Amino acid sequence: MIKRLKKLSRLNKQLIICFADSVVVIMVLLASFSVRLGYWYFPKNDLIWLIFGTPIIALPIFIYFGLYTAVIRYIGFDALWRVSKAASLYALIWGVIGLMSGVYDLPRSVILINWIQVIFAIAGLRIVARWVLYGSKLKIENSYGINVLVYGAGDAGLQLVSALKSSSQYNPVGFIDDAQELQNNQVSGLNIFSVDKIENLIGKLKVDEILIAMPSVSRAKRRSILNKLEQYPIIVRILPGMSELAQGKVNIGDLRKVSIKDLLGRNIAEPNKKLLGANITKKIVMVTGAGGSIGSELSRQIIALKPKSIILYEMNELALYNIENELASFNISDVKIYPILGSINNQYRFKNVLSHFNINTVYHSAAYKHVPMVEFNNTEGIYNNIFGTLKCALAAIDANVETFVLISTDKAVRPTNTMGASKRCAELIIQALSAEQSKTLFSMVRFGNVLGSSGSVIPLFEKQIRQGGPVTVTDINIVRYFMTIPEAVELVIQAGVLSEGGDVFVLDMGRPVKIYDLAIKMIKLSGLQILDENNPDGDIEIKFTGLRPGEKLYEELLVGTNTSKTDNELIMRAQEDMIEWETLKLLLDKLKNSLKRSEYEKIRQILIDIVPEFAPQSKIVDLLYKK
Repeated sequence: MIKRLKKLSRLNKQLIICFADSVVVIMVLLASFSVRLGYWYFPKNDLIWLIFGTPIIALPIFIYFGLYTAVIRYIGFDALWRVSKAASLYALIWGVIGLMSGVYDLPRSVILINWIQVIFAIAGLRIVARWVLYGSKLKIENSYGINVLVYGAGDAGLQLVSALKSSSQYNPVGFIDDAQELQNNQVSGLNIFSVDKIENLIGKLKVDEILIAMPSVSRAKRRSILNKLEQYPIIVRILPGMSELAQGKVNIGDLRKVSIKDLLGRNIAEPNKKLLGANITKKIVMVTGAGGSIGSELSRQIIALKPKSIILYEMNELALYNIENELASFNISDVKIYPILGSINNQYRFKNVLSHFNINTVYHSAAYKHVPMVEFNNTEGIYNNIFGTLKCALAAIDANVETFVLISTDKAVRPTNTMGASKRCAELIIQALSAEQSKTLFSMVRFGNVLGSSGSVIPLFEKQIRQGGPVTVTDINIVRYFMTIPEAVELVIQAGVLSEGGDVFVLDMGRPVKIYDLAIKMIKLSGLQILDENNPDGDIEIKFTGLRPGEKLYEELLVGTNTSKTDNELIMRAQEDMIEWETLKLLLDKLKNSLKRSEYEKIRQILIDIVPEFAPQSKIVDLLYKK
């Protein structure tokens, strides 16, 4: 019977509750007379019409107050408050009508008794309906759900608890809040505790997870909270924006585990909207390496800035297919998307594409970036990163491209590996060509590791933790700069507009992060413990594998120390030495000839001649190396 009731349409359920309310208001009036007179009363005069006609008065009032739009399953204090107001207005109007009608035998005290009883009866009817239909089921499910503490007893926390109580997955057992004025109080039937009591609560309340319900808090504050929580062996999840939750865009199942973005704790500066659109809006824009981590995010942000068209240049067919489909799903009708298969080393095709589409702006992100992979295949890495960039830049000049932005890396600064040296060469090419001509405005943007990229350590750690470990760290002292991909790309776009020609822009990456500390945080905030000599019963072991070929303990962003500020506080302009084009061209010609002959020793020496700061840490390695 209950299952059949649940399956009824919304309209049928409303009609049933309307009928039930009609019966209730009549029965309450009869009970009010009976209480007043001291015996069971049934009217025999004109009062019969006044009593049995009460639904005509009550139902329009109940409809006006929204009593039939409230969902029984989620009925709460707000709905019961509406019931009280509606019932009070009904009782008042009925009393006025009764007194004005001149009906004989209508005691005035019946009006007061009816008012009190109808509030309890109408509210009670809904509470009973909720209990019959859902109450017992919710109780059983929650008793087997995951016990959680909600961090944050504000509006977001209250809304979260309300949603959790209707979920079979989570069972809220209390609040945690930093505000002393809230502590030792109760909201939504749950106690609010101090952060200092978390350790005792985990054992006492058998807490499995802590849910952070503070969507509007700053990143720095969020990091501070996570630092407090990481000492406890418990899973920590973070709630998405409450506005999304309230709009039904996010389900409780979307509560996510703590990510590296939360651990970084860096507040993002508001972008300069004028800078964002200057090289893109209503222009024809190309992204090389459009299917890669940086290239795909560039493409997403570019299409949102409404270019006339976007050309996706990519040599990987599957990657190109995926990014084209993703951009097409945005349904931005005024922007044309052209997926072009091609290699940056095919200068003729690249130039033809530039000329055919009359491209205004190029973002050159195509490169081989994985340090050990390029070290093992150094000739191909050099050919792609150096000569691919050279061909793209020369083609851009020939095709009268207005703006050309090279995506560079912190590994280009005092490089210790082939990848870094090749990217520094690419920078020098851009600087030299910029000084040699005035057709194309060249610039480059240098930054460190981006989160979620194909070579990032974060996805590796997450995978290793899911598999039960061990988590592998190259060296206990290794540190890296980190930035989210969307933030880095946003700054790249702005930096390109700030260029005066040949500029080297450096992004403020914040403080460097110790990879070992990062591994510990990720393990602990997954609800697991470190397995080591001090804790042989732990869950995840951290193993040190040693530095890989060409890998440094730390990365730098500047070759020199001469920097100046720009209009964006997170973008700096670096003043660095360059090589004149005629000199650089001779060195590049030598490098190309040595590549053709696979003269590995010469290749490395020429790289050092071009980039004197290059201090290789590994022996020359190549799959085709001739011993």
